[in-house]
Amino acid sequence: MMARAQAKQDALSARIAALALPEGLRPARDAALARLSGMGLPLRREEYWIYTDPARLNAAEPPALAAEGEADFFAALDRARIVFTDGAFDAAASDDLAQAGVEIETLSDAASRDIHWVRDFYGSLETQGQTPVARPFAALNTAFAADGVVIRVTAEATRPVELVYRSTGTVSDPILHHCVKVEGGAALTLLEVGFAGARYNTTLEVDVADGGRFNHIRTQGRAHERVANTHLFARVGAEAVFKSFTLSANGILTRNEAVIELAGAAGVAHIAGAAIGEAGFHHDDTVFITHGAPGCESRQVYKKVLKNGAVGVFQGKILVRQVAQKTDGYQISQSLLLDDDSQFLAKPELEIYADDVKCSHGSTSGAIDETGLFYLRSRGVPEAEARVLLVLAFLAEALQEIEDETIAEEIRSRLESWLL
Repeated sequence: MMARAQAKQDALSARIAALALPEGLRPARDAALARLSGMGLPLRREEYWIYTDPARLNAAEPPALAAEGEADFFAALDRARIVFTDGAFDAAASDDLAQAGVEIETLSDAASRDIHWVRDFYGSLETQGQTPVARPFAALNTAFAADGVVIRVTAEATRPVELVYRSTGTVSDPILHHCVKVEGGAALTLLEVGFAGARYNTTLEVDVADGGRFNHIRTQGRAHERVANTHLFARVGAEAVFKSFTLSANGILTRNEAVIELAGAAGVAHIAGAAIGEAGFHHDDTVFITHGAPGCESRQVYKKVLKNGAVGVFQGKILVRQVAQKTDGYQISQSLLLDDDSQFLAKPELEIYADDVKCSHGSTSGAIDETGLFYLRSRGVPEAEARVLLVLAFLAEALQEIEDETIAEEIRSRLESWLL
């Protein structure tokens, strides 16, 4: 046991040796560093890391990755673009941050203010999300994040806000932290596009006040050798709506963690993901949703398409506290295995302390539907196109979680072009 604890501390020391605490928000950063020091970095044998080896995340240096340009995913959409290049805000490439109903600042600017709401908010949801499961890379993010955005939504935003990540360095290793507060009755769609570096660590903290609405759509880029570790922490108020969808294609290691608390009556939280990958692909979605108020609804919908030895992981939990009567919780995780070499590893969990609830979970793995394939080919559809249609049909339930149909259609079209 002592040797294991020492190994965790040794991994932490090596990981942070070249990092320095940025100026601003020091009380929150110091507290995060103290949490991190108490945890150390994870090792493979820990319960929530048994399916995903954290060695690449623990390593002192990121992998080498050739800089790759990617087509603008939402070029046809009217949105406010905020660009980060190698983890730093790129003002020249970004749009004007001012827009109706939304106050946007960079994290570094907000942190320099003597009085700012982000001082009390930064790291607060991450701190809460450390119980009951330790999330050391989220604490590392809160301590060392050099930049990000701070958004306060005061009305219904007139257009989406898009965070664009660009990487030009072969060994860039950025850490970004974003804070979003959606006030009562306000609404925002937030887009995240691209990969921020060869290895990157991002955290998004979102508080949706009573009656607010927040929609989040993320595409994680197609660089195969990248390593990504993301965290999403959300608190959802009474009659508020939180929705998040992530599209992943390629990536040698991706670990997306989400911790969501339904804190007000009749709140709604939907989180979904679609992932496609080939040889060397390892993709892990780890989700924890807490129902802490009555009459709330949650959905977890994850679909993964895997071939040539790719590995998909899903760890999802629904916790229903005693006060959360009339809970409606749904969880589904499924994989489409296109060969015998790929793996899907799933750990669905329910923990329920209320007695008037409707909760369900399921997890399946399977191959292409040969009957469906035969039907399409008998109708004159070429085999390659028929397989694409069946893959898209498999992913459809996850894509249905995207509220904006224009965005959903763009993602469907992009997926089809990737698969053909």
